[in-house]
Amino acid sequence: MKKGHIIGLGIIAVAIVIIISSIGDASSYESFSTAKEMASNGDEDPIHVVGHLKKDSRGTVTGLEVGEDKTSFTFTMVDNDGTEQQVYYNEPVPADFTRSEQVVVIGAYKTDQMFVADKILMKCPSKYQDNEFREVTASKK
Repeated sequence: MKKGHIIGLGIIAVAIVIIISSIGDASSYESFSTAKEMASNGDEDPIHVVGHLKKDSRGTVTGLEVGEDKTSFTFTMVDNDGTEQQVYYNEPVPADFTRSEQVVVIGAYKTDQMFVADKILMKCPSKYQDNEFREVTASKK
């Protein structure tokens, strides 16, 4: 084999190792109870928790408290297991935050009672929902 072929195979092998190791770092969605358990074991690595904002019977978001300086806020989130948790985020409230259908917080427990989010991802409702389509077609008849 030529030196060029050996170097090329070496580069490919290194690339495969990097790809496989990065797949192992890919985070899965967890619950608040798993995140709390990790924190109690001393693991402070960020974790992804998926859920939705707590709402009252009228659909209004409850538990949202904006700091006096408006650069941080806390909110109540319910994970997919039904666990309610107070979440703190040290950034201003994102646009359309209260309209989001689903929320993913990336962070960890800093105390037993407070989950601190480093990042928030939101799934906002679609403009083209099935309900609106049915209402439009029903009114045209």
